[in-house]
Amino acid sequence: MFVLKIPNTLSEFTQKYYYKTELIKLCRQYKLPTSGTKAELNSCITKYLKGVPSSKIKLIRNNRNRHPLQYSEISLDTKLINSGFCFNNAARQWFANYFGVEKFSFSKKMAIIKRKAEAEHDTEITVGDLIHQMESWNQDKTALSAEERTYQWNNFIRDFFKDQTTTQYRQRLKVASILWKKVRVSKKDKVYHHDLLKKYDNKIQEYKIN
Repeated sequence: MFVLKIPNTLSEFTQKYYYKTELIKLCRQYKLPTSGTKAELNSCITKYLKGVPSSKIKLIRNNRNRHPLQYSEISLDTKLINSGFCFNNAARQWFANYFGVEKFSFSKKMAIIKRKAEAEHDTEITVGDLIHQMESWNQDKTALSAEERTYQWNNFIRDFFKDQTTTQYRQRLKVASILWKKVRVSKKDKVYHHDLLKKYDNKIQEYKIN
């Protein structure tokens, strides 16, 4: 039976990859919030291991308890946080009219921007700011939020483990991490593909099972 090892230091925590279910267990152990995105849970644990008391680590999403805003209540000056604004049908119609399209679909970028504001307790960000950030979205790694980087790593590790060829390595997570570090700093898409095993064979050869 697998027993989750509880990290006692930030160094121990950052050296291992955790699935969201494991992060929830750690948060429960540390008496931290257990709801939220994977990036938010990571942030809570990081703060705790840096010495912030668990009682002072909160996730603020009070708008969930407010009445959702209707179409007529939404404007460019509407606050994203603690106003009742959410990505519902009223907001979808408002964005459709704003952009002059018949149908509007919420994007992952929008969710990331809003969740980042929630995680950072940015109560000043508005719908207008959201639109501006969407339009000026920069795909450089310096502009990527913690959550976007988490998405990329999750997809990378998932595809790595799906590749049956990777079973020839011991410590597969370590091998994936080595490849990820190479991909992360490259100008190419941050995705896993089989050719990486050949390209960086000299970096991961020591992990091959004899």
